Amino acid sequence: MSHFSASVLRLAAFGALCTTALTACAGNFKLTGPELGPGDRLPPAQVYSGFGCEGGNRSPALQWSGAPSGTRSFAVTVYDPDAPTGSGWWHWVVYNLPADTRGLPEGVEVAAGAALPPGAVQGRNDYGSVGFGGACPPRGDRPHRYVFTVHALKTERLDLPADASPAMVGFMLHTHRLAHASFTARYGR
Repeated sequence: MSHFSASVLRLAAFGALCTTALTACAGNFKLTGPELGPGDRLPPAQVYSGFGCEGGNRSPALQWSGAPSGTRSFAVTVYDPDAPTGSGWWHWVVYNLPADTRGLPEGVEVAAGAALPPGAVQGRNDYGSVGFGGACPPRGDRPHRYVFTVHALKTERLDLPADASPAMVGFMLHTHRLAHASFTARYGR
């Protein structure tokens, strides 16, 4: 791995992990899930279908509020810092969400993006596919952390190639971010 790639991964991972209180990270900017919240165990709907896991492989419904003034777009990421890869695991990357977006419904990727607002893009996850890829930690590992983050961006659009890696998207999010709000759920098997 090149020095640049390692730096991009560290920056992207750093941006996804806000382990202090939401108010310390984002002021009034908050991220919630109607069916999922901080410390919750991911339900079967958000577990991967494959690699020995049997789940619904559907993205959860998410809602956010209190974005800072100057927000021109949003992005949503789901990241597992505990994956035994040396660089974590990106489960979902969605960007170019318009500034008036306040949430995403469950199962956005099932509709092949049809439920996304116009112009929004789902990037490639670390399973190598586009859209949400559910939790599937190795059997016997302690429960992994899944960090759900909404990023308020100071740009209307991230101009990235269709096959951009999650780390490159993370680098661009870090570069253009005004604020972020996160919560962490867990899953083990």
